[in-house]
Parts: sequence; structure tokens; C-alpha cells
Amino acid sequence: MTQLLERINSPADLKRLSLGELNQLAKEIRTVLIETVAKNGGHLAPNLGVVELTLALHLVFDSPRDRLIWDVGHQSYIHKLLTGRRETFSTLRQYQGLSGFPKQRESEHDVFETGHSSTSISAAVGMALARDLKREKHHVVAIIGDGALTGGMAFEALNYAGHLHTNLIVVLNDNEMSIASNVGALSSYLTKMRTDPMYFKGKEEVESLLRRIPAIGPTMVKLAEKLKDTLKYLVVPGMIFEELGFTYLGPIDGHNLASMKSVLQNAKATSGPVLIHVLTKKGKGYPPAETNPDKFHGIGPFDVGTGQSIKKNAPPTYTQVFGETLIRLARDDERLLAVTAAMPDGTGLNGFARQFPQRFFDVGIAEQHAVTMSAGLARDGFRPVVAIYSTFLQRAYDQVLHDVCLQKLPVVFAIDRAGLVGEDGATHQGLFDLAYLRHIPNMVVMAPKDENELQHMLKTAVGYDGPIAIRYPRGTGVGVQLEEKLRNLPIGQAELLCDGTDITILAVGPLVYTALEAANRLREQGVKVAVVNVRFIKPLDEELILRLARQTKHLVTLEEHVLAGGFGSAVLELLARKQHSEVKVINLGIPDEFVEHGPIEVLRTQYGLTPEGIVATIRQQWPLRVGPWTKPRSPHWAKERADLHAIVAPAEGRK
Repeated sequence: MTQLLERINSPADLKRLSLGELNQLAKEIRTVLIETVAKNGGHLAPNLGVVELTLALHLVFDSPRDRLIWDVGHQSYIHKLLTGRRETFSTLRQYQGLSGFPKQRESEHDVFETGHSSTSISAAVGMALARDLKREKHHVVAIIGDGALTGGMAFEALNYAGHLHTNLIVVLNDNEMSIASNVGALSSYLTKMRTDPMYFKGKEEVESLLRRIPAIGPTMVKLAEKLKDTLKYLVVPGMIFEELGFTYLGPIDGHNLASMKSVLQNAKATSGPVLIHVLTKKGKGYPPAETNPDKFHGIGPFDVGTGQSIKKNAPPTYTQVFGETLIRLARDDERLLAVTAAMPDGTGLNGFARQFPQRFFDVGIAEQHAVTMSAGLARDGFRPVVAIYSTFLQRAYDQVLHDVCLQKLPVVFAIDRAGLVGEDGATHQGLFDLAYLRHIPNMVVMAPKDENELQHMLKTAVGYDGPIAIRYPRGTGVGVQLEEKLRNLPIGQAELLCDGTDITILAVGPLVYTALEAANRLREQGVKVAVVNVRFIKPLDEELILRLARQTKHLVTLEEHVLAGGFGSAVLELLARKQHSEVKVINLGIPDEFVEHGPIEVLRTQYGLTPEGIVATIRQQWPLRVGPWTKPRSPHWAKERADLHAIVAPAEGRK
């Protein structure tokens, strides 16, 4: 039953509810969250933990006039439910449905788009400055988790906000720290005193009275101030924020609506920057998520009754193969270390951490630090393997270039979630790593066609005496057998899978299998196609590529990556440098746009990265010019286009 939720069409509707009704609404919201994420997948535990906090924020502040900025943004599901998107909430993370992150095109209440961590305070400072410059009066609130606060950018922003002394509210959602009840109660009491206008008035009157006492008055004032500050340091756990120039309020119970409403109202009345420390329980209200918050942080479809993921029998994931292979290699090489930035499970390093705890380092959400720390480890004889998602490694570009590659240090970059990632959308698609890595001197870049080749590439990487990166996709492998014996691959050597005289397809990563299927369909039409598993994006196998270019005069490059600066660009640069202007080239990949969320299969169809799409593009751009193309056009492409609507049919309940 969601009787109360059905009456909420905007935050203004909350203000008409009693405290009891608000608590009932919180229960209804949790039910909707669990049922929707069980069907669609998503970030369940973070959202269950901020139900009351989100309600309190919308009760006290006037969105969108007041700016609410969600750090990372994966905990904004309740915010979406309360801001006019209740009826379309069933489309969450579905193709052309609601995004799992804030999106300005969805609602005026999504004032800043997020997806990576530690950015909210910086954005809030900018909006607060804009407000002041325009002489407006609204409030600016950044909501940031304790995990995101480990990012250095967050502290840079806190430091500058304290320096500005402008009105700004930071809500710290702490779902990890455990604080004893007596300390919490005392801190809450001091918070109430310090935010009560009568307290400030009384304090000023006492100081004025003390100063009038002959001879000893000023000394007594100083002593009182010193004693007050000493007590604060002893009992208030937020002095680091006070030293940065913030008024610290908390910690408060993040599941107590009345308490939070009161503190938020006091924060609105306090001049200067304020930090509110809120204690919440990740996964609150759903026992499986409370017990395993990491598992339910981001999860695919699951059974509500048991909490078990709904998975079909499938090959191991690339992530699993990476983690297991690294353990095998580490048993024989004590120099091998594993480094991650708050993603030990997501990058497949949990097993390594258990077996080699002294050789595993989780630095928190601090990708820049992870890379430069690894450079230091490599400088003194170790072989660190830095496992980071493609989209998150973007944050450490300068460290990769300056601290690793400039010094040609043997750091291995295991780049997970490279290519299309699906339902997490634009902020998480791993479509830029080839472009930001291949132009850096000393860097080697590899991409395996399948999970078996991944393990050989990792073996190759840890033995290479310089910077080297392996990019591999999200999800399961293609189902090939994993060879027991690991071997080194010759650096820069591609793999010719089949020869041909009419067209050459040069494919990167798992799209090699897509290329093979496209080649088979073209052969049925009388076109002789060569297919190359590129393996090395840098250095290229120039000899093989140039031989096939002269042989077939037609090259197709295929990559799950942006076309600008990617693998196809590298091939064009090679042909230009060698003055092969007679060779015709088609570059297939992602055009100059951000890719929104949706099933990976649908997105590949949208961008022509399917066998049908490849064949159709070739036939369109090179009609009747290559081979004896006498057979009629293959019907597969048209059929897939016709079936696309069925693939992405509106989810149940979509309006």
C-alpha cells in the first residue's frame, strides 16, 4: 500500500503531513524502493539509508529555489519520488526511462548532475558564490557521504568554503561511524545550545558583564573562552570542521525525522558555513541490505523474499578472472601488490585481500593518490596492479602521465568497466580510456578479446618493465575455456584470425567476436573479409595492418569507445604517416556524444556495433565496389531494427 506516497506530487505536499504520516510515508517509500530495484537493479542500500534524511531536507528547504546537490547521486531515488517522478519511477535505469542519477532534463529539482564522488561541495560553493553575486537569498545544501568525504576534492572545497565565510550547508551522511550514545547525546545537547538564538544572546550578555569587572574582567572572559573551547574539543567529534571555519552540528540520528527537521531549521538560521553530521544505517528497513550493505550498494535484479540475486548460469565475469589470475601470479611473485580506490569487491580484489592482506591497499575514494602511491611503490622495486573502473581512472590522468609514465615506472593499470556499462549511464560509460592513455609516451595499452586472453595479458603486464594498461568490459566473458598455463604475449603483436582479399576488420576487445560474425555474413554474400584481433592499441602492429591495407584496400576499425582519439584514429594516423591515401577506411565506434543508460545490447544496436550494423554500414558506404556482391542485402539488420521497439518495450507501469 502506498496511499500517502500517491498524494505526493511535489515537495510542497510533504508540508501538509503530520509527523506520524511522514513516518508512514517513509515505510511506503522503502517498499517502493525495494520492489523497483529488485526488478530493475540499482543502488538499493544507499537509498534505504537516506529516506528520512531526504524527507527532512524537502520539509525544511524549498526546492528548487533552494539548491539540493547530491554527491555521487546514486542516493537520489527518494528525491526523484518526491519531486514529480513518482508515476515514472518504475522506469528507473531502463532505456529511455529515469536515470539512476540526477538529470537536469528530468526535473528542475535536479540542479546539478553528478555520478562521480566528492564533487558536491565544490559545486555548492560555486552556487553559493553565484547567489551572493546576484544578491539572492536562497540556501545551498550539499549532501555528501562519509565515503565521498575521503576524496581530496571534498576537503579542498571545505577549506575554501570556510575561507569564504558565506552561507552554505553541508550534510555529512555518515553510515559507517559508530558513536557511543552518551557522547552522541552530549553532542546533540551542545548542538542545540549553540544553535539556539537565546544561547548566543545570553553568551554575549555574559561576556559584556564579565568585561565590566574591574581588573580581572578581560582575563575571566579569556579563561571562559579557553574552557569552552577545551570542552568542545573533548566532547564534540567535529572539530576538524570547526577549524576549517564551519559551524559543526551533530551527530544526529538520521532516521529521526523530528530531530533532523529541528537541526536543519537551526542550520538555516546560522550565518556562515555549517556542517551537519547525520548518522544513518545503510540498507535501513530491509534486513538483507542491512546485513550486507556492500552487496546491496549496487545490485542487479534480486528476489525480494530472499535477497538473492537473480542470475542465470553464465561464464565467469572478466572481473572474476582478473582477480583469480592476480592471486595465481602473486603466489609466485612477492613483488606483486594490489591497489584499489574504495572498490575491492567491484574490481574483484576481495579474494586477493584475504590471501595477501599485507599486499593489498584500499586507499578510499582517492584515485589520484592511488596512482601516485603506486608510482612510489614501483620506484622502490614492487609491481603494483592498480584496479580502477575506466570512468574513475579519468580522475587521475595527470598522475598517470606525470608520476608514472614520465618516469617509465612498472605500474599495471587494470581498467575494469571499459566500454559500454549499461544502466548506470553517461557518468559511468567507460568510453574514453583509449583516448586519454594512448597518446602518453611510454604507455602500453591492451584489450583482450575474451576472458582467456585477459589472463594472458595480465601475465604479460606484470612482467613488463614499464607502464601498461589492460582495458576489459563489465559483465560475463564469452564462455571460452580458460587455459591452465599462463603465457606472455609479444608486445605490439596482433592476431590474424582469418584472412581475406576484399575487406579487413580490425577489432578491439570482445567486439572481435562481433567482427567474426559480421565477416561470416559478408562471406555469405561473396565478400572475402580478413579479421584481426588487435590486442594492442599501443603499440600497434603496424606491419600487419599495413600489409592488410595494401592487400584489401578497405579497412574497418571496430571499438567500443569514442571515435575521437580512439583506436580508429590511431589507424588513420598510421595510414597518413605512411601515405596510404588509397586505402578506404570506416571507423565504427561511439560518435561525439555522451551515451545515456540502457541495456548494453540495445546501446550496441543504437550505435551500429552489432554484426547486422557492421554489415549494413559497409554495404551503405561501399555499395557494389568490393567483391562480387551479387546476393541481396542481408535481412538481419532490418529485422533487428524492427525488433528494437520490442526489446525496449515500456516497463510495466510506465506512463
